[in-house]
Amino acid sequence: MNTASGQFELDPASYDALVDWPKRLANEEPFYRRRFAEVAAQRVLDVACGTGHDVAMFHSWGLHATGADLDPQMIAFCRAKHGQSETLHWVVRPFTEPATPPGSFDAAACVGNSLALVPDMETVAHVLKAMLASLRPGGICITQVVNLWRLAEGPTSWQKCQHRPRPDGDQILIKGMHRVGVCGHVDFIDLRLTGGRFRSFTHAARFLGLRDTDLRSAALAGGAANVRFWGSYQETPYDPATSPDLILTCLRA
Repeated sequence: MNTASGQFELDPASYDALVDWPKRLANEEPFYRRRFAEVAAQRVLDVACGTGHDVAMFHSWGLHATGADLDPQMIAFCRAKHGQSETLHWVVRPFTEPATPPGSFDAAACVGNSLALVPDMETVAHVLKAMLASLRPGGICITQVVNLWRLAEGPTSWQKCQHRPRPDGDQILIKGMHRVGVCGHVDFIDLRLTGGRFRSFTHAARFLGLRDTDLRSAALAGGAANVRFWGSYQETPYDPATSPDLILTCLRA
């Protein structure tokens, strides 16, 4: 959830509640296992880890896993929820900066549409360059963003509605997404009933409509080789008109 322009205003626990993590991780797991096996990965970095579930999954496979995020609240949430050990680390760091020391990871991931939340293509290039710099030669870089071009322009598509009990009352979280031209917008409605009083909050974030050609150019400029694309975690070919995702993998040259 790390972005160069800021974070969603939702607190980590609310953001976490919006995702069906067992379903999402089951969908992603085979893809990551195959990609990590291709490079015999032992040390894995998630550069925009959010609430840390992907990092915790990688660690459960016996890998040395590190989650980084710009938001200190997210990192504190990760430590409290998933723990920390000699093989599970959390660090506050923007994803435009490489890991220290550079070249210390076998795999680096930036998923959950985090890369698209940056302000411009120049920042996209900085992120990919930093990810590649974090890898040893031959290490694998993986990014996943929402395929904006599948969305019809204009109307909001309401995707999720979750009830979350809180110590002080009830919370309803609603998430939607829509496209305006070459940009997408994620909208959150946060409804709370506390002590008989109703309050509502709204949050929004803009994201870039990235194309495979954009990512290929940025990756190659950052020192990548063997650039590949998929349209889903099931490794279907990328189709701008129909694919739910745009997934890039490449190796550090």
